[in-house]
Amino acid sequence: MAAAAGREPVTRARRLVVKLGTSVLTGGPTAKGAGLDLPYFARLASQVQALAASGRETVIVSSAAIACGMHVLGLKERPRAIPMKQACAAVGQSGLMRAYEEAFAPHGRRVGQILLAADDLASRRRFLNARNTLRALLDAGVVPVVNENDTVTVDEIRFGDNDTLSALVTNVVEADLLVILSDIDGLYDADPRKEPTARLLPEIREVDDALRAKAGGAGALGSGGMATKLEAARKAALFGVPTIIANGRTDDVLVRVVAGEPLGTFFRPREERLASRKHWIAFGLTPSGTLTLDDGAVAAIVRKGKSLLPSGVIAVSGRFEAGDSVRLVDASGREVARGLVNYPAHDVEKILRAKTTEIEARLGYKSLDEVVHRDDLVVL
Repeated sequence: MAAAAGREPVTRARRLVVKLGTSVLTGGPTAKGAGLDLPYFARLASQVQALAASGRETVIVSSAAIACGMHVLGLKERPRAIPMKQACAAVGQSGLMRAYEEAFAPHGRRVGQILLAADDLASRRRFLNARNTLRALLDAGVVPVVNENDTVTVDEIRFGDNDTLSALVTNVVEADLLVILSDIDGLYDADPRKEPTARLLPEIREVDDALRAKAGGAGALGSGGMATKLEAARKAALFGVPTIIANGRTDDVLVRVVAGEPLGTFFRPREERLASRKHWIAFGLTPSGTLTLDDGAVAAIVRKGKSLLPSGVIAVSGRFEAGDSVRLVDASGREVARGLVNYPAHDVEKILRAKTTEIEARLGYKSLDEVVHRDDLVVL
């Protein structure tokens, strides 16, 4: 069938990142404690194989390790304590990968597990190592299965949910399409669980504050909700990648999506794609501090693509060193950009509102004119 109007970027995609939610892989919230839905894994593998036959590569970002571990350990409710969550993940990872291995084996395909923590992608060297590993797996015809390393990560270094992880993986593997499969048909103009007349939104051009207000909370077994999916779509859009949020339980959903059927909600990418390094600066790093800017500096950065000079900085918070990631906010606290700072926090405090000719006198040295150079700065 012909592609739905405007979805040509989806049909052209040759490398997909497919994020699978816990509710999809376990049969939904009503299957609480029932473990993995193995027949679903078999159907998924058949779809991925069909995509491969059409010349497409698939990277899977998989949830459900904790849910699998819960089933093995006989737990009916998702644990709240981090050590128990990590224990469930440790028990569940092997079962989850066994499910993928058995599903793909009839197709003669192998799977490879990649466990990532947020600080793995915060390091540019490890980010590139992850990219090289994933490329090698794809070149070998192996289906990569990516998950957050829940067994060892703590809140301070977590991605927080696999929706966020999937958006970052689109950058790591330089994908053409992100597909987020959940237990809901897409984004609605109201919560369809509460509003019977809620209408599915077929296309979104930009994720803004009004759209975020429509998002709901997380499900019973998973850690993400529609809000995290919207944020993932926004991050992918900045990298120039379209996103589809669709119901993973729809028959042959992946095959039908890439064929152009108007399933789910389609999020358009930005026309001006961020370079991979800038996407990494914006989303791969955890900011160590915040610089508050005056109106002139905000305008120069946002509208004119300029660097941040010390004269435009009016306040500093946080502890950071040269080379760390910082948030750039306006006087109201709204984040307008992120970047890599050229001076440590205690030195930025000394050169607030200073002209570039005054830096050396105030610090006793001068490395650069810019507090954040435009090459290391991303407008959000």
